Amino acid sequence: MKRKVLFVVKIILGISFLNAQELFTESYTLMGSAFELTVVADDEAEAQEYIATAKNEIERIELLISSWDSNSETSSINQNAGIKPVKVSKELWDLIDRSQQISKITSGAFDLTFAAVDRIWKFDGSDVEMPNADLILASVSKIGYHQIQLNEKKSTVFLPEKGMKIGFGAIGKGYAADRAKQLLMARGVVGGIINASGDINTWGTQPDGSPWTIGIINPMNKEKVFSWFSLEHNAVVTSGNYEKFVRIGGKRYSHIIDPRTGIPSNGIISCTIFATKAELADALATATFVMGVESGLFLIDQLPNTEAILIDDEGIIYASKNIQIEKD
Repeated sequence: MKRKVLFVVKIILGISFLNAQELFTESYTLMGSAFELTVVADDEAEAQEYIATAKNEIERIELLISSWDSNSETSSINQNAGIKPVKVSKELWDLIDRSQQISKITSGAFDLTFAAVDRIWKFDGSDVEMPNADLILASVSKIGYHQIQLNEKKSTVFLPEKGMKIGFGAIGKGYAADRAKQLLMARGVVGGIINASGDINTWGTQPDGSPWTIGIINPMNKEKVFSWFSLEHNAVVTSGNYEKFVRIGGKRYSHIIDPRTGIPSNGIISCTIFATKAELADALATATFVMGVESGLFLIDQLPNTEAILIDDEGIIYASKNIQIEKD
């Protein structure tokens, strides 16, 4: 469920004469992705301290949810699939529990157990026909969010079938962005942006009081932004397939695979989700992409403080009921 970033961030640098604070930005490779941390601060020393706080928190979360680190709690859950429940920290248990709730409302379009999928799609130009139907079905045989057994009292997680795995690729960066933002706000940082390789989380304003401005790229023309949006205390995440896809039988299939069927999704080339938390926006971006325009927008319209912009493979733009698109 890995996503391709389909947006740009436009930060208009303006310093108010009434406020001596400035913007400071550092870039890092964290969680295997590019992160950009921006804060409003009085001086560089203060900014460096704030940014280090955010970076350390993201690194801590990476160790918690990593599936490649054999010593992580997540790896322990996977290693004990079909064997025994694993006691985990309340933080990880709560994250898995919230993920389960998202799986339920998306009817499995978002699924932590997607990590167990057999990789039968290459998306490197060699996919010229549909794999055998039995092979596709077998590729998702270990997937099923409803099978995860959570015991709140004991704080345990159990995957009942050997070969099952959980992974946080479609929600982890969003959660890390939320946590970094929460820490910085608690430290008194009045404004900033956590850009977790496309999972954008903002709070406050720029030093001159103007809002952060997010531009969404037109996937039909990557050189142009089709709309700009102002953000304050908000998150935005985009999923898309304008670069990584296959064409089979004249139909375009995304690299974002439906965990329920094993078949790549089709019909949408870009999905942008606005929400109060990057964790939710992250998961919903992938889920909505899989669900398609009609079902996806129906879901988004039922959720409070959540909006979406979808672009189908013919370039038609759709938006949820409470969003206004300001074309550039």
